[in-house]
Amino acid sequence: MKRHWLLAAVAAFSLSGMAEAKTLKWGAAREIASLDPYSYGDTFTLSVLNHVYEGLVRYTGDLKIEPALAQSWETVSPTVWRFKLRPNVKFHNGNPFTADDVIASLERVTHPDSPLKGNLPAYKSSKKIDDLTVEIEVNGPYPLLLNDLTNIFVFDKEWLVANNSLLPTDSGKGVKGYATDNANGTGPFVVESRRADAKTVYVKNPNWWDKPQHNIDIIEFLPIASASTRVAALLSGEIDFTNVAPLQDLPRLSASPDVKVLQTNELRSVFFAFNLKDALVESDIKDKNPLKDVRVREALYRAIDIDAVQKRAMRGLSRNTGALVAPAIPGYEPSQDARLPFDLNGAKKLLTEAGYPNGFSFQMNCQSDSLVNEEEFCQAVASMWSRAGLKPNLSLAPRSQQTPKRVKGDFDVISFGWANEPMIDAYSLLVQVLRSKNGTGGVFNWGNWGDPRIDALIDKAGVELDDAKRIPMMMEALKIAKAEHLFIPLHQQPMAWAMRNSVASTVQASDNKPRLWLTMMK
Repeated sequence: MKRHWLLAAVAAFSLSGMAEAKTLKWGAAREIASLDPYSYGDTFTLSVLNHVYEGLVRYTGDLKIEPALAQSWETVSPTVWRFKLRPNVKFHNGNPFTADDVIASLERVTHPDSPLKGNLPAYKSSKKIDDLTVEIEVNGPYPLLLNDLTNIFVFDKEWLVANNSLLPTDSGKGVKGYATDNANGTGPFVVESRRADAKTVYVKNPNWWDKPQHNIDIIEFLPIASASTRVAALLSGEIDFTNVAPLQDLPRLSASPDVKVLQTNELRSVFFAFNLKDALVESDIKDKNPLKDVRVREALYRAIDIDAVQKRAMRGLSRNTGALVAPAIPGYEPSQDARLPFDLNGAKKLLTEAGYPNGFSFQMNCQSDSLVNEEEFCQAVASMWSRAGLKPNLSLAPRSQQTPKRVKGDFDVISFGWANEPMIDAYSLLVQVLRSKNGTGGVFNWGNWGDPRIDALIDKAGVELDDAKRIPMMMEALKIAKAEHLFIPLHQQPMAWAMRNSVASTVQASDNKPRLWLTMMK
């Protein structure tokens, strides 16, 4: 990549006589989907690209909303928000940041072909008041616009036009463009070079508008899919940091005098989802879908020994749950956490009552590089379902292979994780996953599991500004999904970071997003 505007960044740490540049080597469990933050609704990809691109607002390390590219905002009517933009901000190529960039970005991310349009579900339109003022209109009173905007990153319109990139890309469908492999944001780091699946180098942006709270000059992003290789690299000093420390290796890492481990539970809840279309994709039952029968779904639920999954597959570090959202998420209530008990005989009885005394075969789509210990818990559950007389065919492959199948509905059962980001609100799960497909709703409803009663509650909650009324609506929608066993909840996902002593300090938030602009090296 030959970019004249990188010279300033390089000069920041290559001047004669300057101390050696501080380099943080980040060993990640997988590659990002693309350099285009609109290419796929993937929390990890967005968290990495947040080092390059920024939104109008952002979350602090303790998940409070604060100004970013917008200095301030106000509501001028129940459906119109006015944002005053930060002056004197430059994109990495030197172009000035203006209202035109915000509008072009909003139009791009909400385009009908954008896979990220569900992240801005209430958006209606936007208009420029002046170079540093933008108004955003939503389709009704809507309480979560600021939450949504934390993950809607701003592009340089001039750069998009020059590179024929005003339309969105879609990594899930293989739609690529210039922004897939090139980047130009306003953030604290600049993409200096990239070899996909090998190494991406980010260098400090010396012209960042914010006051840096880090001393990192270079980030080397290294996708290392093998857990054992990643651990070995950390212990040997080949990498400084990983945001995915394997659970089975935490005792070994903690015992090293050169390594620190940070461990907690993240916001992400993990569950199984069903394809409720008219027929199974891969089965000995033809022209019929047993999963549409609530008794069958309940049988699959009762056949899971969640304590065994937690102890063996998750190394005792996950939090068992009967809910689809974590306790920290508005919309959660303690009664949601009650699980159906493990009851193998009861599961068999339900299958018999539903007309499947000998079970049936189905495809179980899991990913090898997405959720924590996904391979292990999928294998464990597949074995449990087999003991109930079912015949799951476990398809385990990297997300690059499984995601296109999921998007097309080419599955019978899938593992699924949802952190409710960036909203930090149950409305995220409800509108993007549970709702029937309609406009920006149901973007991740891959299995036709919509319910008119749930849809009505979601639509009412989406325009209710009073939390005392809005939150009970969300609770009721989740209650219906629970009663119908539309999903099988498993656990709240554990998260473990590990770093060498070369990292003096960092911020670990429960959204599991590294914020290296808040990280100090020794």
